[in-house]
Amino acid sequence: MKDPCNLYISQRNKAKAVLDILEKQRAEINFKLKSNDFCANLHKELRNLNMDIRITLNEIEHAEYNIQECISKNSPISN
Repeated sequence: MKDPCNLYISQRNKAKAVLDILEKQRAEINFKLKSNDFCANLHKELRNLNMDIRITLNEIEHAEYNIQECISKNSPISN
């Protein structure tokens, strides 16, 4: 039988992979901003990346909540 929680686990893993990519991009922009602090385009990119990071963190939190709910619903009740 297929584990019903696999969907949520997969969503969490994909979101974590996206978060890693976004954090690397943010580090690159922060590095560029050290040499060019007044670049409006970089600041705009940084704002957009920070928003994407917040959204991705919310997705991870939601997936982890769903995993816990799924585990509690599908675990056998023991007395």
